[in-house]
Amino acid sequence: MSASVLQRCLGGVKVIHRCGSHRLIARRCILSETYTDTKLWEAREKDHQNLALLAALMDKTYERNLPVSSLTISRFVDNISSREEIDQAEYYLYKFRHSPNCWYLRDWTVHSWVRQCLRYGARDKALHTLKNKVQYGMFPDDFTFNLLIDSFLKEKDFKGACSVVEEVMLQESFDLPTTQIISLYALSSYLATKPELNESEERNLGATLLIAGLKQDNSVGLSAQLLGCSLLGKVEMARGIHAVFQGMPLMWTPGYLGRALAIMERVAAAPGDSKVSKEAVDYLDGLLQNLSSASESDSSGEDESGGEEVLKKEEEVDEDDQAEREKLPLYAGRFKELSEQLRSRGKADPDSLQVLVSSLVKQSLASAEGPDLEQYQRKLEEWEAERKQLIRREQEMRKKAEEERQAREAAREAAREG
Repeated sequence: MSASVLQRCLGGVKVIHRCGSHRLIARRCILSETYTDTKLWEAREKDHQNLALLAALMDKTYERNLPVSSLTISRFVDNISSREEIDQAEYYLYKFRHSPNCWYLRDWTVHSWVRQCLRYGARDKALHTLKNKVQYGMFPDDFTFNLLIDSFLKEKDFKGACSVVEEVMLQESFDLPTTQIISLYALSSYLATKPELNESEERNLGATLLIAGLKQDNSVGLSAQLLGCSLLGKVEMARGIHAVFQGMPLMWTPGYLGRALAIMERVAAAPGDSKVSKEAVDYLDGLLQNLSSASESDSSGEDESGGEEVLKKEEEVDEDDQAEREKLPLYAGRFKELSEQLRSRGKADPDSLQVLVSSLVKQSLASAEGPDLEQYQRKLEEWEAERKQLIRREQEMRKKAEEERQAREAAREAAREG
C-alpha cells in the first residue's frame, strides 16, 4: 500500500520539464566547481610519510597495548595514494576508534578521509564509515557533508545522496543554508524516482524531510514539513509513536498527522505568498483515505473474529496509540476543510516539491556558497595551526623520551663501573 500511495502522489514530479530553464537547473543543481575545488586543501603543507612504515608502527604500538596518536592516524589518511590504501586506512580508523585515544580523532582527519575516498573512487567506503559512525568515529562537519552529498548527486545516485542526508539529520547538522538546499534537492530527487519504501525507510525519510524543512521558511520548507509529517504519521498509525521517535531526533508526543494538518492550517491562514505543494497535500489525502479504508476493514474483521481475539489485539496496542488512531475520522474531516481553504485562497502550489526545490537552488545556492568558503578557509588555518602544535608536542615528547633513555643507559653504565 505504501508504495502505491507514494507513487500516486509523486506521479507528477516529471513536470519539471515544463520549466523552460530545465537544462540550466539540471546543470546548477549541484555545488559549483569553486566550492568543490581541491586547491585550498592541496595547498596545505605536506607531511610525506611511508604508509608501510606507519602501518608497522601502529601495529607494533597496538601489540604493546599502547595508544596510537591522532597525528599518526592523520598522517596515514593524508598520505593515501590509491584505492587499495583506502581499505588499509579503514582498518586503522576502526582500530583507532576502539583504542584509548578514540576521542581524539581530529576533524581534519575526518575531512581528509572523505576527500580521499572521493578522490580514489571509494565514495561507497565513505558512506559505509559514515553509516557506521560509532565504529569509525566519522562525524563530519557541514562542509564535508556537502562535498559527499554533491558527489552522489553528480552521479545521479539519489538514494546514496539521501543516505548521507539521513546522517546529516541524525547529527542535526542542517546549520548551513547550502546543506539545507542540497539536502532538500537530494530528497526531492529521490522521491521523484518513485522508490519502493519499507516502514523504516519511510520513517527515516519522513524525519529527514521534516527536520530539513524546518530550516527553510518558504514553500519548499512547508511542503517538506507536510510530507515529512505525513510519512511519520503513517508509520505512527501502523506501528505506534515509539516506532517513530526511536533513534530519531524527534518529538515523542503522539499526533504527527495532526501536525501535518496544523501545517496546512498555518499556510491557509498566513498572509503573503507562502504556499504548500499540491503534491504534498495529495499525498496526505491519499494516505488518509487508505488509512480510513484499512480501519474500516479491520473493524469488520474484528466483528467476525470473536471477542477473545479482539481483546488480545487491544491489549497489544498502547493506549496513546489507540487514542491517536481513533482520531482518524476527525483528521479526515479536518483535511477536507483545510484543503478547500488552500484551494480557494490560492495557497496550493501546483508545482511538485522537486520543481520548487530546483527553483530554490537556482535562486539561492550560489549566494549561499560564499560564506561557506570563507568559513572553510578559516577552518583550514585553524586545523593547520593545531596540527603544527601537535607536531611540536610530538617532537618535545620524543626529545624527552630520548633524554630519559640516555639517562637510564648512563645510570646502568655507572652501576657496572662501580
